[in-house]
Amino acid sequence: MMVRVLIIWAVLLAPMGAVSAATDIAALQARAEQGDADALNNLGVMYENGQGVEQDFRQAASWYRKAAEQGHALAQFNLGVMYDNGQGVGQDYRQAVSWYRKAAKQGDADALNNLGVMYENGQGVEQDFRQAAGWYRKAAEQGHALAQFNLGVMYKNGQGVGQDFRQAVNWYRRSAEQGDVDAQVNLGGSYYLGQGVAKDYGQAMAWFYKAAEQGDAIAQFFLGEMFLYGHGVEQDYQQAASWFRKAAEQGHIDAQFNLGLAYSFGRGVEKNDLQAMIWLRKAAEQNHANAQLMLGAMYAADGGRMQDFQQSVSWYRKAAEQGNVRAQNSLGVMYFAGRGVAQDYGQSVSWYRKAAEQGDADAQYKLGAMYDIGLGVAQDFSLAYSWYWVAAAMGDKKAAENRDITAKQLSPSQLADAQKRAGEFFAKYQPKE
Repeated sequence: MMVRVLIIWAVLLAPMGAVSAATDIAALQARAEQGDADALNNLGVMYENGQGVEQDFRQAASWYRKAAEQGHALAQFNLGVMYDNGQGVGQDYRQAVSWYRKAAKQGDADALNNLGVMYENGQGVEQDFRQAAGWYRKAAEQGHALAQFNLGVMYKNGQGVGQDFRQAVNWYRRSAEQGDVDAQVNLGGSYYLGQGVAKDYGQAMAWFYKAAEQGDAIAQFFLGEMFLYGHGVEQDYQQAASWFRKAAEQGHIDAQFNLGLAYSFGRGVEKNDLQAMIWLRKAAEQNHANAQLMLGAMYAADGGRMQDFQQSVSWYRKAAEQGNVRAQNSLGVMYFAGRGVAQDYGQSVSWYRKAAEQGDADAQYKLGAMYDIGLGVAQDFSLAYSWYWVAAAMGDKKAAENRDITAKQLSPSQLADAQKRAGEFFAKYQPKE
């Protein structure tokens, strides 16, 4: 949740109070032709925004350049943005940096911030986090909300500055109090996790609300989480589903998954398998592995009106290829039973092994059984014993029974080797966190 949001900086333009639709364009142009830098810049603004004239980025860039060459800081910044975005001029990050730097030297806070962005991303200059943090700080100390947020992220990630969660919170707060939605989200997250401040669900919820009211999907999702688990509020599945829906409708992948679960289990909404599949599919199509797993399970459900083993295998495979352990185990089952795919014990063993090596006890038991019976692999009681032993150590009672039966097939030396291997497997193949 605290991942750095990539900033696509907006075009920050001249205050438009002085340049309204009623402005006499001819008079303004006359002033511009006399070299009035403010008029030159404002004409650029009007052409860029299509105010009183037909929108024309090339004209905008031309007027900005005339003002910028006179040292007009705002025009220098605006021209930098045009180069940055490739509007009216060919996109050229080096030129963007050059013009941002000219404006920054005059103390323009927007230029200071954007220069920081360029150094952070290595656009037009060699990537340099220390330089980025330095430019952000100059803008932040002028009260620039976006720069304050950006500097907070640098402290959170320890990029260009020593990692310092307290400083991150300090800068998030300054930005959040000015209404910056990303800062509000990250400040809420800091309180939620107790990172840089004492954990405080009440404060977390307050800041998430501020961001959610601005339509931020991440904040809406976390409000859903707080209502779902009763963090700082009374548990309320209906409120959780409501917030998940708001975020899900904006494409938030985890919210889509959670809303799908809500419909699947009838939690906060009326149970509806079709709605569950719709929302799970939206998340699954964004490569959400657990959503893919859930879709696979729903299509595989015995007696389900939407039962479709081929669809089940397809979704299990997508999740399994992302390393989802339950999907790997389930895909092994599908190959074993020949459901949705041709029966293939070798493939079954392959997927059981992937899950087993991630510490899944059920897959470890099944892999042991394949070695025990000799399906998809050469029969090997020693390996069967080792995998049964590991699964049993994970708490699988059936595996413990089979381990003891298989032990009778081994000589004392074979049993000793199998036990040694089992200990190594147990140490190596623990469940992934």
